[in-house]
Amino acid sequence: MSVSSTVLNYDLKNAVAKNRLLGLWRLMHGFQWKYIIATVSIGVAAVAKTCTYLLLRYFVDNAFTEGGTSINLPLIALGFILLAGAEGGFTFLSGRFAAQTAEGVTRRLRNYLFDHIQHLSFTYHSQTDTGELIQRSTSDVDALRRFYADQAIGAGRIFLLFVVNFVALLSLNVTLGLVSVIIVPLMFYISILFFRRISKAYESYQEQEATLSTTLQENLTGVRVVKAFARQSFEMDKFERDNFEKFNRGKKLLTMHSLFWPISDTLCGLQMVGGFLLAAIMAVNGQITVGTYLAYVGLVVWIIFPIRGLGRMIVQMSTGMVSYNRVMEIIRQEREPLDEGDYTPTADTLRGDLEFQNVSFAYEDNPTQKVLDDITFACQRGQVVALLGSTGSGKTSLVNLLPRFYDYTAGSLLLDGVELRRYTRRFLRSQIGIVEQEPFLFSRTIRENITYGVGREVSEEEIVAAAQAAAVHDVILTFPQGYNTLVGEKGVTLSGGQKQRVAIARTILKNPRILILDDSTSSVDTETEGEIRQALQSLMQDRTTFVIAHRIQSIMNADLILVMDDGRIVQRGRHEDLLAQDGIYRQIFNIQTRIEDELEKEIASVSE
Repeated sequence: MSVSSTVLNYDLKNAVAKNRLLGLWRLMHGFQWKYIIATVSIGVAAVAKTCTYLLLRYFVDNAFTEGGTSINLPLIALGFILLAGAEGGFTFLSGRFAAQTAEGVTRRLRNYLFDHIQHLSFTYHSQTDTGELIQRSTSDVDALRRFYADQAIGAGRIFLLFVVNFVALLSLNVTLGLVSVIIVPLMFYISILFFRRISKAYESYQEQEATLSTTLQENLTGVRVVKAFARQSFEMDKFERDNFEKFNRGKKLLTMHSLFWPISDTLCGLQMVGGFLLAAIMAVNGQITVGTYLAYVGLVVWIIFPIRGLGRMIVQMSTGMVSYNRVMEIIRQEREPLDEGDYTPTADTLRGDLEFQNVSFAYEDNPTQKVLDDITFACQRGQVVALLGSTGSGKTSLVNLLPRFYDYTAGSLLLDGVELRRYTRRFLRSQIGIVEQEPFLFSRTIRENITYGVGREVSEEEIVAAAQAAAVHDVILTFPQGYNTLVGEKGVTLSGGQKQRVAIARTILKNPRILILDDSTSSVDTETEGEIRQALQSLMQDRTTFVIAHRIQSIMNADLILVMDDGRIVQRGRHEDLLAQDGIYRQIFNIQTRIEDELEKEIASVSE
């Protein structure tokens, strides 16, 4: 059965509620009527089962009494068949609609979570482990699927079986009916007690499983480093510590489950034996008929079974409750407002002139610690601004303000004379191209990676031109499948320099108005770096370009060089101007020049 787009696009923030049962009900938006049908169907099946025992009572009490031969046996047999068919048919119908609800809700939830996580802020992602997000998007969502498919409908079935059969028992004999439910209050109390404890234990178990997932993910991502330093044993020890902690928490959880089952089974068993004994005494004394006794024996099972099952179901439902909270913690997070802003020019009219006026920035969790402090400078379209400084000096933080990954906390930042906050994030990011220090490639073809940032049909000529500009075209042609070569997970089949050049080609094809090169030539040799710089010169002429680099050789031709230290600009000017000054720039230049000279001498001595 198809699901409407309205249902699939339902905003799950509406499902956030302090009362978890209410939240779980809201989470079923668009599927609630199916779940109601499933519940009603299971109720009809329960009534059919009960009527089977009542028909048995009628048959026994009339077939073995005087005149019993007059009863219509074929009709009685047909009644049993119809009741069995009704029970089976409505049970199937209930299971079908419950399954449709469970799969439909979880499908929508997975889609929503995937989209929601992508739209959360950079701050959130920097503070949250990837393994934790994966755990909540997979294991916890699956726990919710089981809740809807089995646990919730199972609890409804158990409740209806109890009510229907209890009413039937009261109609047979009030005393037997009341005696059969003596254990209910105690079982309910024990179930709630275990529910609370198991909920806490399960939440702790899920948290540790997320930690283990993070450890595994980090190890697989950095497998080259692990092998290079022969740290397999160290990594195994770390994994075992996390795994052992998960083992302990899992053992505690299973122990609680194991303790609950025998307690509930013992109490329910005593209840059933006591009821059988009382009913047998009453039958012997003639207080009830044989048919009533047989009906009671059948019905009381479906009183005790729900009592026993409801206790177990309440305990098992704790996993769904915990998972609901864990998933809702993500959904509660506010999305990054991509379309927040009142000024959106056309791409053709955007020049790319930037002016920083006393700009400062601090992270939300530490507002007193300025990452950027009193940044002031200006640049125009076609200019290249280079940022130089030690790690943590604020270079990357500065360029992260441009696409509004973060918003500056003081001062003014103008783009074409308009405050940057007035531009929507979506527009800014469509006009800004970024090549990061550690470029990320998807596990797709080279062609798909180059065209990833465009969002339109791209001709072969455009792809080749971008690759040539990034000095990677000839390299691509050496692969057996050329541009259709799969790069593997995170581009593992390519070298560091090749990955960076593919990332540069991706940015070139995007044709951004503002270009950010975050130390993008750090993983290539000097010759390749020269090829890339030469290829980018023509592209930089009509763009505002920011270059973050650690090698002065990469930024000597920049129109403006900003030397940063501890979040502030300590020097500014062109290469020649800065060399004439006594400062950090000249110190770095002298150190790098001396290192390069010594390296050349060493290479020359080896070659001789």
